[in-house]
Amino acid sequence: MSGIAATLQHKRDLKSGIGTISKAVRYLGQDYDTLREEWLGYGRLFEDETFPATYSALGFKDLGPSSPKVRGVTWMRPTELTSNPRFIVEEATRTDICQGGLGDCWLLAAIASLTLNKEVLARVVPHGQSFEDGEYAGIFHFQFWQYGEWVDVVIDDRLPVKDGELLFVHSAEGREFWSALLEKAYAKVNGCYEALSGGSTTEGFEDFTGGIAEVHELLKPSPNLFHIIQKALRRGSLMGCSIDITSSSDSEAVTSQKLVKGHAYSLTGAEQVEYRGDMEKLVRIRNPWGQVEWTGNWSDNSMQWRQINDDDRERLMSHRAEDGEFWMSFTDFLRHYSRLEICNLTPDALSDDSITKWALSMYNGNWRRGSTAGGCRNYPHTFWTNPQFVIKLDEEDDDPEDGEEGCSMVVGLIQKNRRKLRKVGEDMHTMGFAIYEVPEEFSGQRNIHLNKNFFLRHAAAARSETFVNLREVCTRFLMPPGEYLILPSTFEPNQNGDFCVRVFSEKQVEFQELDDPVECNVKQVDIDEDDVGERFRSLFGQLAGEDSEISAFELKKILNRVVTQRSDIKTSGFSLDTCRNMVNLLDKDGSGRLGLVEFKILWTKIENLLNIYREKDVDKSGCMSSTEMRMAVEEAGFRLDNSLNQILVARYSDSDLTVDFDNFVSCLVRLESMFKTFNAIDNDGSGTVELNLIEWLNLTLV
Repeated sequence: MSGIAATLQHKRDLKSGIGTISKAVRYLGQDYDTLREEWLGYGRLFEDETFPATYSALGFKDLGPSSPKVRGVTWMRPTELTSNPRFIVEEATRTDICQGGLGDCWLLAAIASLTLNKEVLARVVPHGQSFEDGEYAGIFHFQFWQYGEWVDVVIDDRLPVKDGELLFVHSAEGREFWSALLEKAYAKVNGCYEALSGGSTTEGFEDFTGGIAEVHELLKPSPNLFHIIQKALRRGSLMGCSIDITSSSDSEAVTSQKLVKGHAYSLTGAEQVEYRGDMEKLVRIRNPWGQVEWTGNWSDNSMQWRQINDDDRERLMSHRAEDGEFWMSFTDFLRHYSRLEICNLTPDALSDDSITKWALSMYNGNWRRGSTAGGCRNYPHTFWTNPQFVIKLDEEDDDPEDGEEGCSMVVGLIQKNRRKLRKVGEDMHTMGFAIYEVPEEFSGQRNIHLNKNFFLRHAAAARSETFVNLREVCTRFLMPPGEYLILPSTFEPNQNGDFCVRVFSEKQVEFQELDDPVECNVKQVDIDEDDVGERFRSLFGQLAGEDSEISAFELKKILNRVVTQRSDIKTSGFSLDTCRNMVNLLDKDGSGRLGLVEFKILWTKIENLLNIYREKDVDKSGCMSSTEMRMAVEEAGFRLDNSLNQILVARYSDSDLTVDFDNFVSCLVRLESMFKTFNAIDNDGSGTVELNLIEWLNLTLV
């Protein structure tokens, strides 16, 4: 129950704006300004109890307590490592970031790119932090984007040291510490330093910007890639490119034309010029080293620049220096480079109103074993149970790519918090998504979760390029106007996980979860005493005894005597709690007992539920799967959304995700009783009730 309450509170926080750039979530409830003032007052340096300077912060396996790699590691503050530590010297640059003994080069490449965009850097590394007297309290903070919201992460400045040197990230000159402290804050968010080992630069891009990163393999580029690059530049996107290495000895090897393999470059420009009677496409590349430049066609001193008009030459070559930035033809770019990464920024990340901005749509969801984790299309009996999202594309792009009209969108699916779970032996799920065109008969409908039959009859209109075990799957699409259904899923069913699905679109779109409404349409059994036959009346007399009423204790004996004789259903017998719920549902006079008519109504209800149970038990195993349970609940007259179906499976299914007859009846009786109670106290039919504590306890204890 506390977990459900926390989820509801989180939804309220999001609605109030908490988690935006201007109102970041206080990670683990820690407020930087308050803590800093407190520890300055104490006259002591801050010690972070939520991420203590112990082996647990280092790792769990390769950096675990028994690993030789951590033998001799101590924790020291920058003030203990150097006489004049600085947070940032002049301004943050690429040379502030040198890799240590951790396989997180992907993160360092993202941090290096971050230094090229001062506005974004200032958000991740807030100003006003230093080691100056009167300001320094051993506490620092950083801000990261985490699955749809910004979080402010507080750390102390105790850093892991071995043999007198920082164990992980450090600056080239040794007295600048912003990058080492940033790495520690990121390790805290992900559980420990070792959780950062191995990853993709795009992951860092996204957590530093809140953007969505797409990867273009240049061996098979999109025919519209140059146009995509130009649009990305107009939107202020961050772009990186690299050349694959074929062996470890290739890493940072320099080619004959001065390109560096395995090295992260930035792409900073894309232009067309008239050259020899044709339009030549050019891209501008930057080497973060600040030197070592391309020497081929269109390099700084190449002859090609003499054969274009003066205006173009002046515009593109305003300075020529060994500054690490150079032009090359787009054709050479595709030939020499292996990969282009584009991080599309969110509208709120860009303060420049002259920049064309994407429209962003986002939704958080989850997969839960037995209810909403249906697996991919290979599992048709459960695939439909995955969360479903509808997107309505109304307007085509203003600037169609090479005349190809349609609606551009980038769809990204992120699985949440998987790095944290490495400590307990879990890792990334293999996941992806499928996109279906919504047929006319369902157009405009939102209160419906499309069922198995729809997906058996319709093929996907598009899908993610592949199912992969990465944190994010991201694909660009150009779709005709219309309504589309997006189904995110793990490859295999019954894998628990939380996710965030985002759509970056050229135009504003309608985007929301498609789910069933919550309602009760149970057919009431209308019986009076005249409807009770003599045979049943006689049976009741024998069962009820002298007082002519049946208590919950008597009901339990009666029902279990009947159901244990049946071979077509599996049951462990009705519990006393279930029988009490049945009595409470039908007890009109508050006696806690059932009279003749009440017992006849209950008996009819149980017979109806037995028929539904046997009908939905397709394989005639005697019990229902959790997926069959979902359809049976609907057949019984209830429509529930995904979150309620998840609760039912958690509450009423066995460990193998089956539901026996007594649990099925218990669930349906409980549901009907809850709807009946709510409707009784919802006096004005508004769908909202207000309860004081005593009323709440009276209802929930029943």
